[in-house]
Amino acid sequence: MNMTFNRSHGLLTSVPQKNATIAPMKRSDVPNEQTWDLTIVFADDDAWEKSFSELKNKRGVLSPYKGQLASSAETLLEAIQVKESAEKALGKLFVYAFHRSDEDTANTNYLAMKARVGDLLAELMGEAAWFEPEVASIPEKTLQHFMEELPALRIYRHFFENISRRKPHQLEPNEETLLARASQIFTASEETYGILCDADMTFKPIKDESGNKVELTPSTYGVLLESRIRRVRRDAFRNMYETFGQFRNTCASTLSNAIKVNTYMKNVRHFETGREAALFENAIPESVYDSLIEAVHEHLTLLHRYVRLRKRVLAVSKLHSYDLYVSLVDDVDQRYTFDEAKEILYNALAPLGSDYISLLRQAFDERWIDWAPNIGKRSGAYSGGFYNTNPFVLMSWHGTLDNLYTLAHELGHSCHSKMTRQTQPYVYGNYSIFLAEIASTCNEVLLTAYLLDHAEDDKVKAYVLNHFLDGFKGTVFRQTQFAEFEHLIHQADEKGVALTAEYLSEQYAELNKKYYGKSLSADPEIALEWARIPHFYYNYYVFQYATGYAAATALADAILTEGQGAVDRYLEFLSSGSSDWPIDTLKRAGVDMTKKETLIRALDVFERQLSAMENLIG
Repeated sequence: MNMTFNRSHGLLTSVPQKNATIAPMKRSDVPNEQTWDLTIVFADDDAWEKSFSELKNKRGVLSPYKGQLASSAETLLEAIQVKESAEKALGKLFVYAFHRSDEDTANTNYLAMKARVGDLLAELMGEAAWFEPEVASIPEKTLQHFMEELPALRIYRHFFENISRRKPHQLEPNEETLLARASQIFTASEETYGILCDADMTFKPIKDESGNKVELTPSTYGVLLESRIRRVRRDAFRNMYETFGQFRNTCASTLSNAIKVNTYMKNVRHFETGREAALFENAIPESVYDSLIEAVHEHLTLLHRYVRLRKRVLAVSKLHSYDLYVSLVDDVDQRYTFDEAKEILYNALAPLGSDYISLLRQAFDERWIDWAPNIGKRSGAYSGGFYNTNPFVLMSWHGTLDNLYTLAHELGHSCHSKMTRQTQPYVYGNYSIFLAEIASTCNEVLLTAYLLDHAEDDKVKAYVLNHFLDGFKGTVFRQTQFAEFEHLIHQADEKGVALTAEYLSEQYAELNKKYYGKSLSADPEIALEWARIPHFYYNYYVFQYATGYAAATALADAILTEGQGAVDRYLEFLSSGSSDWPIDTLKRAGVDMTKKETLIRALDVFERQLSAMENLIG
C-alpha cells in the first residue's frame, strides 16, 4: 500500500511554548479552525464503521484471479484494479483511525479503531501476498505483449520492472502469505515503545525560570532545553533521563526485538545484511550510506568548532549536553501568530512560483493542519495522509521560530504529496523515503534565505544563523550519528551480540564523544539517549535526513540563483512520485547523490554560515 507518514525530525526536537505554565487544552475545547478537517475522509465515526464493514465483507475479492494473471492482458489489468480499489478503501480507513488516535493518544475508542484497521490491513496483505510473486513469474515477453495489446497496462511498465527486480528476494506464495499476515506482529515493538513513551511514562516536574512547577513531558522537553536559565535545562535533562533510566531495560528489549525483526527479514529474503535489505526497497546503493558517514567524519572538525563556539559564547567552564540547544543570541525572542506564519511562508516560498503558493493557500484554507496543542496529543510533527485524502499535518503551535520551521518542513512534505497525487496514477502516487526529506528541507533552506534577507539588524540575523546552524547540526551531524549507531547495532545483532541496555549505552556514549569532541563534557545521562529516539525503530530511515538536506541545499541554491529553469526541474521532481528509481529522479532534478561532492557542498555551506556567525557575535 502507498501509505505515507513522513517521520519529521520534529519528532526528535519538537518545541512547545516557552511559557510552560500554560496548560494545554482538552481536545474537546480546541477551536475547530485550529484542527484538521477529517470529515472529508469520513463524515463521522459511523461512516467509518460502515466503510470498515463493507471492506471486511469484500475479503477474498482478489482470490478468483489467483493463478490466472498470465491468462490475458484483460485479466491482469482487472486484478490490478481490484487490488488498488481495496487498497484505496483501506487507506482512507487507516488515515481516519490513526489521525483521530493521534489527536488524543489516551482515547481508547480510536486506539481500538486503529488496532482493528491494522488487523484488517494484515489480513488483506496476507490475502494478496501471492500477487507480486505471480506477476514476477509472468515471462517478460508475455508482459511486453500484454502492454502492446492493452494500452491501459502501459502505465504499469515501471511497476512490472520493480517487481522483476525483487524476484530474487521473493518467497513462495504461501510463505509470502504467512509473512504478510504477521506484519502487525513485526511492528509490535514500535507500537509498544510509542505507547510507553507517549502515554505511560511520567517524569518528575521541574521549576521554570520563575520558580513555578511545570510538567515535564516528551513534548515540553525540547523547549526546556532552550531555557536561558541553566538550572532549568539541567533539571529537565536529568529528570528526563532518570525516567528513561528506570525503563532502560524495557526500551532495550523493544529496540532489540525491532532490530531482530529486521535481521530475520534480511535472512528469509536472502540479503547479506539488514542495511542492504532496507536500502534495496528504494534501489539505493549502500555506497550512498557509506559516503555520507565518510564525508561527515572528514568534517567533524566543523562540529567540534561549533561546540567550542557554544562553550565560548555561553561562557561556561564545562559545556554539557543540555547546553547544546539554548540560543547563542540573547534578547531576541521571535514570536509569530499562526496567521503571521502563513504570510511569511507565502513570501519565503514565492521563488517556487504561483502554483506552489496556491497549493499552500489550499493547505490552510482546507484545514490540512492540526496545530493546536492539546492534552494527550501525539508529540512531534508529521505529514500523513493517503492517495485519496488530503496530506494532513500534525504539529503543536507555540509561536516559536522552530515552530515556523516545522510548519515549513511539514508543508514541504504535504505539497510534495499533493503534487505527486495530482499528477501520478495510484501505482506511482507515493515517493520513496529516500526522497521524502528533500521537499521539506528545501522549504527550510528557502525560509532561512528569506529571513536572513529580511532581518532587521545583525542581532536578528545572528538569531536566524543560530537556528540554521542548530538545524544543520541536528539534520546532518546528529542524524548521521544516529545512522552510524543504527548500522552498528544492526551489525552487532547479525553477529549474535545481545543488545542489552548496557551495551547500547556504552556504544552510544562512545559515538557521542567522537562526534562532539573534547569541548563537550561527557554527561553519563547522554549514554541513554538511544532510549528516547523513536527513529531507531524505522529500519535505516534516519540517514535520509542528512542526504535529503544535502540534496535540498543544492536544489534551493539552484532555485535562488538560476531561476525558472531550476524551478521547473524542481516542480517536475515534486510531481514524479515513484514513477522512476529515486536516484534517477534526483538526477533529472540536477542532483547526483551517488557523488560524495554533493554532501561536501552542504558541509561547505555549514562552514560558511559558521564563519558568518563567528563574525557577527565576535
